[in-house]
Amino acid sequence: MKLETLKADLVERLGLEEAIKLAGKKTVPVHKHTFWYFWGGISLFSFLIQVVTGILLMVYYRPGPEAYESVRQITYQIQFGWLIRSVHNWSANFFLFSVFVHMFSVFLMKAYRRPREVGWYSGIALLLLGLTFGFSGYLLPMDELSFFATKVGMEIPNAVPIIGPPIANLLRGGLEVNEFTVQRFFALHVVILPLLYMPLLGLHLWMVQKHGNAAPPSEEAKEPSQRKTMPFFPNFVAQDLGVWLIVLNLISLLAALFPWQLGPQADPLAAAPEGIHPEWYFMSQFAMLKLIGRMIPGLAGEAAAMTLFTLGLVLWALIPVFDKDKTNTKRSRQVLYFGIFVILVLLSTTFMGFVI
Repeated sequence: MKLETLKADLVERLGLEEAIKLAGKKTVPVHKHTFWYFWGGISLFSFLIQVVTGILLMVYYRPGPEAYESVRQITYQIQFGWLIRSVHNWSANFFLFSVFVHMFSVFLMKAYRRPREVGWYSGIALLLLGLTFGFSGYLLPMDELSFFATKVGMEIPNAVPIIGPPIANLLRGGLEVNEFTVQRFFALHVVILPLLYMPLLGLHLWMVQKHGNAAPPSEEAKEPSQRKTMPFFPNFVAQDLGVWLIVLNLISLLAALFPWQLGPQADPLAAAPEGIHPEWYFMSQFAMLKLIGRMIPGLAGEAAAMTLFTLGLVLWALIPVFDKDKTNTKRSRQVLYFGIFVILVLLSTTFMGFVI
């Protein structure tokens, strides 16, 4: 009886009535594509793992001149430091991969249409912030690979016409990547980005809870009596937690069997090793810079590549504007073909980035 009274008091004081009522009424469509609904939860869970492991790494990490030595101590001297660092890095890759899968599944289900436009726009913003998380965190060990890969990666913002070079110089703290860059990236990684990311994530999750999961057009075409659903709580939540457990086990296995390595300390005066390139989630931009740079040598080629990529990103973000009428089947097909084209270009250029 006392426990029930305590729960009632908490609900009243925290104003949880609306949230509980919404969770009780919400249902999730059941169809052959229901599997794709779990990828948003995988993204969230991977991000939560990064938050926890990132806080633990911050206890020993020292940005600046001692960055490499602090990571070396974490990896080889601190008890289970290697495991925490490996889990942090593997979950970061899981996070970005699952965000991409989630975004493309939302697109193919046309879950960007009214009233879910805000969810789409906030999701695009979260993806961009997630990529910035990955880029800023990659340099922090200051080993040879991260140092030269960051130098190569800085070519991407530096190639943006007019505003690119000032932004690149601001991020680097000068014309070259050095210890001041590490300090700026660390502040960006653990302070600025979380302050931007957390409220935007809260908005995105609220939009998902408010409007629910969208069914693909093939399901929406059915009569309401023919559509199957399951309660969000506890049915879908239980399945979501099961998927989270699978992801946790997979990340743990990868971290234990393939621990994240620490290379030799970066030497700014040394030549870059052969085959240095950014991480896979920036490989498409890197490949486009190389390919168009071969066709149009010099700064003009870099500017053309980044202009083309930026234009594609803007068009992708504005998809809800072009495809907002369910009855316009012609426009819907055109947007679908554009999306498939974007997916194929990203996959092909990412693959090419590893071989060119």
